[in-house]
Amino acid sequence: MGIETKLKKLGITLPEAPAAVAAYQPWIQTGNLIFTSGQLPFRDGQIAYEGKLGSELSEEDGYQAARQCALNAIAQLKAASGNLDKIQKIVRIEGYVHCADGFRGHPQVLNGASDLVAEIFEEKGIHTRLALGINEMPLNAAVQLAMTAEVDD
Repeated sequence: MGIETKLKKLGITLPEAPAAVAAYQPWIQTGNLIFTSGQLPFRDGQIAYEGKLGSELSEEDGYQAARQCALNAIAQLKAASGNLDKIQKIVRIEGYVHCADGFRGHPQVLNGASDLVAEIFEEKGIHTRLALGINEMPLNAAVQLAMTAEVDD
């Protein structure tokens, strides 16, 4: 089953790839790897989850924010490759969680992205991951993540 068909079957609508909000490229391809820039939880042009996990937001909010970031990263992969069926492997997800002092649920928050990627790409979605907590985030976003994927030329 193709990825677009899989998305429809799962009831997932892929957003338009978000534009850069500063002086960088949303994605770069070198050889057979595509690297996305950090993706924020934009939905309909707005940050859908603002604030710090562990004070203003719950772990479940963070999970959903990570899921939205992953959708945006997948949209960037589609913009880069032209067709998600060209994606051979999601290699790495790097996630940054905007958190209050003492919050330690970074892995559970980033599962929002990892679970979605596995659901969509199945075996090709098994990836390495980095999950870090940070004190401040651009646009007060709850989560930011970047994705690296191998693409078939």
